[in-house]
Order: sequence, then C-alpha cells, then structure tokens
Amino acid sequence: MELIIGGAFQGKLNYARELYPDVVWVDAKSCTLEEMCQIPGIFNLHLFIKKQIMEGKDISGLPDILEEKNPNMIIISNEVGYGVVPVSAFDRVYRENVGRICTKLAAKSSKVTRVVCGIGTVIKDV
Repeated sequence: MELIIGGAFQGKLNYARELYPDVVWVDAKSCTLEEMCQIPGIFNLHLFIKKQIMEGKDISGLPDILEEKNPNMIIISNEVGYGVVPVSAFDRVYRENVGRICTKLAAKSSKVTRVVCGIGTVIKDV
C-alpha cells in the first residue's frame, strides 16, 4: 500500500499520475467500500471518509480492510488537520477521523509521500 498526502490543491493527483501513468485513478467520494477494495488507485479519500461519517457508518476499521483486501493500492488524501479547530462538531469529528485513518494507513504503507506545490517528498519508504 502507498499513501500520498498533502494540502488541498497541492498537485497530489498530478504528481501520482506522473509517477504511475498506468494506474486508473478513481474518485473515492463516489466509491463504495466494496469498489474501493478492488481499485488500484484512489484520490479524495478524505471525502469518502466524510460521506461515511455523514451516513453514520463506523469507518475506524477502514485501514485494516484496505490492507487485507487491496494491499497494493495507492491512496491519495488531503491533510485536513491544519489550521483553526473547526467550530462545528461534525467538522471536528470529520477532521479527527481523517487524521486517525491516515495515520493508520501511513503505518501500514510501504511508502508515504507528502506533496507540496506539486513536489513530492518521500517521508517513508520501506
């Protein structure tokens, strides 16, 4: 598994497309969990998480499921934990869930890259 993270509009998907031109990239916000378990590359994982929370689903086990069912996938997600703590209770829950899930995914990933201004910096490569 590989994780690519970074802030909004930092060029994560373009970076990944250049690095992996043969991967078919699918927007996670329009996926089901079952589909995600078969897709080689997803982007917008943070929006998938948001959708699942809005539907009242427990997604704490998502990293384990993806590791088991799709261990070679490449995941792209925004980092949403920077800046001012949100006033909205939902936004705080969303932000915390994205952070916790990405932390677990990073631990399970063989490679983690952070993209800023379109430039990828590998922060883990096992």
